[in-house]
Order: sequence, then C-alpha cells, then structure tokens
Amino acid sequence: MEQHRTRSPEPRQRPQGSLPARGTVADGTTVYPVRPRPRRPVPPVVLALRRLPNPRLTGLGAGLFAAAVMFVLGFLDWLLLDASAVVYGVLFLPVSALTALWVREADLVMAPIIVPIAFAVGIVPISGGDGGLGGQTMAVVTALAVHAVWLYGGTLVAGLITCVRKVRAMGRRRRRPAGTKDPAGRH
Repeated sequence: MEQHRTRSPEPRQRPQGSLPARGTVADGTTVYPVRPRPRRPVPPVVLALRRLPNPRLTGLGAGLFAAAVMFVLGFLDWLLLDASAVVYGVLFLPVSALTALWVREADLVMAPIIVPIAFAVGIVPISGGDGGLGGQTMAVVTALAVHAVWLYGGTLVAGLITCVRKVRAMGRRRRRPAGTKDPAGRH
C-alpha cells in the first residue's frame, strides 16, 4: 500500500551571513579546480579506420568469412587475370588482417589457424589441376608449396594482429577495478 505525504516539503534555507570566498567551501577548506588534460590530436588515418565497420565474428564465422572471400577472390583471379598467383597472394594479406581484426576477443587464437585454411580453399580455382580428383589434389598441394611465402606472410599478419589485440585486452583488464565489467561487454 502506498503512503502519501501529509505535509509539503519545506524549502531549504541558506545560512545567514557572508558567502565563502571563491575556491573555498563553507567550512574553510580550499577547493582547487580540476583542469582536463589536453587531448592529443588524433591522426587522420586513425579517424578513417574508426569509421570502418567493426563486426565481431566468432571463430566459425571468421573462418567462413575468410574461406568464402578467398574462394571468391581465387575464382575472380582465375576468371579475370588468368590465375595470377601474385595477385592472389597480395589479396590474401588484407583478408588475413581483416579476419584477425574482426574475430572477437574470446576467439583470438583462431585467426592464425583460420587464415591458412582459407588460403587453401581459395587456391583451388587457380591451381589448374587436370585429370580428375587426383590431378586436382596434386595441383592444390603443389600450389600450396610453391606459394608458401604468401601463406606464411598472411599467417604472420594474422598472428601479429591477434597478439597485439590480446596484449591490449590484458592491459584493459589490469587497469579495470576488480568487480566491474568492461563497458564494451568484452571478457
């Protein structure tokens, strides 16, 4: 049952006498104004990167994204550029970086594992195998061996990005007081 007030609230009364001097409180203690720290200017590259989409993919989602993109790029490379391995390798590096940037923090370890698999999936159209399943398999294995530099480079890019992201996440957890949740909802 709700109870209502029986009398109206009384207005607050100010103490009689002079007001305290500026910068002091009524009991005589001095109060110093807090000046905000000047902000460092943000480079234009960082501002441009902040405008990009920032999805958070699970490990499976990141794997599907990377494999699908690399297969489409491999097919377009075969169709338009006559299976240029250099173009395919160069396009693999940004896909590796995006995969490592877009995977969520709980699945960071998956990114360096996912990108070599995506490279292998995407190299199927440009490997150029003949003679059935055995010929196609041998062509894919040969293409993976010949173009291993791109494979290692993309895996290194994904590994470095995930290491930096993990170190930054650990630093955020260390600075956060115990018992509080991360405002971004990360673990």
